[in-house]
Amino acid sequence: MNRFHVHLHVNDLDQSIRFYSTLFAADPARVEAGYAKWMLEDPKVNFAISTGQPGGVSHLGFQVETDEELAHVSARAQAAAGTVLVEKGARCCYAKGNKAWAEDPQGIVWETFHTTGVLDEAGSGAEETFRDELRTAPIGSCGCSTARTTAAESACCAG
Repeated sequence: MNRFHVHLHVNDLDQSIRFYSTLFAADPARVEAGYAKWMLEDPKVNFAISTGQPGGVSHLGFQVETDEELAHVSARAQAAAGTVLVEKGARCCYAKGNKAWAEDPQGIVWETFHTTGVLDEAGSGAEETFRDELRTAPIGSCGCSTARTTAAESACCAG
């Protein structure tokens, strides 16, 4: 794992940017309409905030640097949760990449992702629908664009 990821939903973006910039003693690495992100080095955290949902924790996760690391960390998430939702070529939060989503016993969602590029516009990936898909996607499909997989299939879908 290379970087811990925290994504919060906030009610007031400008107020939250001021708060977190002061708290982290750093300006955001990226600010867009309804979105801001800090790439902190100490501790090594990808901390993002966005508007549009009730305030609070959106999800937690791990950002990795390669698809091989993604497969490794996703397999651990799958072993812990039983299933993961895999997204290949996801376009979300002003970035594109490959992802795997899992849900812990309390309903906290964990995202493991490898960013492969940036977007000029906000994409809408599984972040908006992953809870429903985690519970309803058919197990066993390894088309991998958005598929829930079992531990045995993770090498196919996360690699």
